[in-house]
Amino acid sequence: MGHAKTSYVCLPCRASYKQPYDRDRARVCPRCARLLVHVGSAFAAPRRRDTAAWRTLSVLLHAGVRFHKSCCGGPGYRPRTPREVRERMIHAGRTGESFARALVRPL
Repeated sequence: MGHAKTSYVCLPCRASYKQPYDRDRARVCPRCARLLVHVGSAFAAPRRRDTAAWRTLSVLLHAGVRFHKSCCGGPGYRPRTPREVRERMIHAGRTGESFARALVRPL
């Protein structure tokens, strides 16, 4: 039986790749040769033309949010639109909660 695959993303190319996970090996985008970001096995990539979804994904990844499976299923709540990200930024500013924590918690 082979190793389970996990998702890697290239934000500039708006591309997602499923590859076996190896902590010691850096993955490179086959299109632009930049490093790929490990996003987790529960990731579902948006369509390449959906620029708003890719902007939202970029914010999530830069905040350190990933899409790993939990014991009970998927990764939990993740915002899908820039509007949801803005709402969580406002919430984090008002409550003093960390931005990464506010992104993954439904309001």
